[in-house]
Amino acid sequence: MNSNIRLATEADAQALLFIYEPYIRDTVITFEIDSPGVDEFRRRIRDTMKCLPWLVFEDEGKIVGYAYAGRHHERAAYQWSANVSVYLASTHHRKGIGKKLYTELFRILRAQGYYTLYGGITLPNAASVAIHESFGFKPTAMYANVGYKFGKWHDVGWWYLPLRPYDRPAGPPDPDYRL
Repeated sequence: MNSNIRLATEADAQALLFIYEPYIRDTVITFEIDSPGVDEFRRRIRDTMKCLPWLVFEDEGKIVGYAYAGRHHERAAYQWSANVSVYLASTHHRKGIGKKLYTELFRILRAQGYYTLYGGITLPNAASVAIHESFGFKPTAMYANVGYKFGKWHDVGWWYLPLRPYDRPAGPPDPDYRL
């Protein structure tokens, strides 16, 4: 496999949306109900990349997966925590791509100065729970009946991963990062 992990660009929006749309259309993994469209996806990439990484995985020059981080909450005291997500093309599940993306994403977030990562998982989702727990994420909370999709209420469990000892931060996370 000739593969590569790199930072996403706005030019990747169509390929990333192609991966994401089946999750919207066919699953409760995301609570989006309608496709955000390519322009909105470009905006999401641009806004995320101002401070946090968004990575893509290329296989033979084709994007087959992506992972990114987002702010956990807007309030200032939350600035050392981030939410993380990974999405793969259906043809590329169970090939270790999600783990490779998360490994690189977590390395960057640690270098930026983040302390805690969170993953929100619509339940049940054994595959998502498994990948998060393989990195050491632990369950921390469950929001019961928080989302309504496909005619049913769904729970979301939250898992967390400490990246470093909880000492006094030297400063805010550094928005400048490199692969």
